[in-house]
Amino acid sequence: GEINRINQVLPTIGGGKTAAVEQWMESVTRLLDHYKAQHKALLKEAATLLELALWKANLDDNEGEMEGVRTTRGRRKRARKESCITSGSSIVIKNVLPFLQLE
Repeated sequence: GEINRINQVLPTIGGGKTAAVEQWMESVTRLLDHYKAQHKALLKEAATLLELALWKANLDDNEGEMEGVRTTRGRRKRARKESCITSGSSIVIKNVLPFLQLE
């Protein structure tokens, strides 16, 4: 990686080691910025998947309660919407994300 590269390059440089180290530090900083952005995108995707999984689990739990009961399409739609709101996903995500964030 980057540390091995600088360890191999520095002994071979006669002068200008400061410039070589500064250049190496800039390349490491660029890599870190890239990985942080990539992590943020993956974290956003994971939060969305977690929210959907919690909503589906809640729907599956509530579906059993409605078995055998004749329902209208509108009632099922309202029940799904309410299930989304009451799935608890906002609480779970709020408590899980801090463990996954970089800071």
